[in-house]
Amino acid sequence: MNRRPLLPSWLPVDGYVLALLGTVGLAALLPASGAAATAAESAATGVVALLFFLYGARLSTREALDGLRHWRLHLTVLGSTFLVFPLLGLAARGLVPGILTPQLYGGFLFLCLVPSTIQSSIAFTSIARGNVPAAICAGSFSSLAGIVLTPLLAAALLGGDTGGLSADAVLRIVLQLLAPFLLGQVLRRWVAGFLVRHKKVLGYVDRGSILLVVYTAFSQGMVAGIWHLVTPGRLALLLAAEAVLLALMLALTWYGAGRLGFGRADRIAIQFAGSKKSLAAGLPMASVLFGAHASLAVLPLMLFHQMQLMVCAVLAKRRARDPEATDGQTAGGEGVDGAAADGQADAGAARTAAPGRPDAPVPAPGRHPRTRPSPGRDRIAPPAPPR
Repeated sequence: MNRRPLLPSWLPVDGYVLALLGTVGLAALLPASGAAATAAESAATGVVALLFFLYGARLSTREALDGLRHWRLHLTVLGSTFLVFPLLGLAARGLVPGILTPQLYGGFLFLCLVPSTIQSSIAFTSIARGNVPAAICAGSFSSLAGIVLTPLLAAALLGGDTGGLSADAVLRIVLQLLAPFLLGQVLRRWVAGFLVRHKKVLGYVDRGSILLVVYTAFSQGMVAGIWHLVTPGRLALLLAAEAVLLALMLALTWYGAGRLGFGRADRIAIQFAGSKKSLAAGLPMASVLFGAHASLAVLPLMLFHQMQLMVCAVLAKRRARDPEATDGQTAGGEGVDGAAADGQADAGAARTAAPGRPDAPVPAPGRHPRTRPSPGRDRIAPPAPPR
């Protein structure tokens, strides 16, 4: 007898988000204080540098540069991530103090400054039968730009609301974020093979390091007594504001890309790469930028991350069932090999939709399953015998 899942398959709940929430609960019950807090802060500083070294060593600059021929698409994604998002974040200042507290607004604005995510943008673009190579390059460009642009935008827009960004804070940004990332890029040719061979183990290192950063940040918030500022009602209002933000970005990237003349496959890549924010990059950055105020700063990002996964999973499957997905249009967009992109999209959709279900992927053009005629069909009946 098959057990029914607790949640429908189209409503994904990221297990890592559950781990993050568990870490927040641990920090609420057993916050680090005194000598333990000092040790946790020192360890968090080290793992943040390690994380950005690994980001630099894994990110292929060559892949990003190979996509320069699609400069219009990449500029559109960068504009969505580092221009439109921040403008909407600034407009949300009108929600203070009626809907968002000043502290939650600082986190909401920081959310708008974080670079796009790579993995989920690629996955959802593949499911929706979009331009997968363009999504890969766009995510890489966004990550590269975010190393510099996110701290600069935070310094210009956040200011005193989050404790200020002094010369000491700028130095920490350079030493903990930029320098390790550049070192990883320099050493990539020698360490890339090791990273590939030990990808699974290093994945646990990544996730464990971020959990430590979250625990340290929320412990500082508990010790400082700032969590009395967040009530269930405020959390509900924050979720509503983030839902509006995500809906606006999904609409602007889709219809805006259409007005700019992009084809369907490129519009899908722009929508999924231009409407998302990276939790893995944002959490370590927040620990450096906000210090003791990081706990409230990362809360909006954690909630937005889960929301974008749930909404985009549903949207990607609907895009895959679009009649335009099977009208013979290639997924290559502006010069990318469409056949390769279609193959990746079909593979991704096949992994996420079970056969025989209503949300199973539509066969790609030219790949329709073979059909066999039913017995007796299309046959000429023999003449009747003479009487």
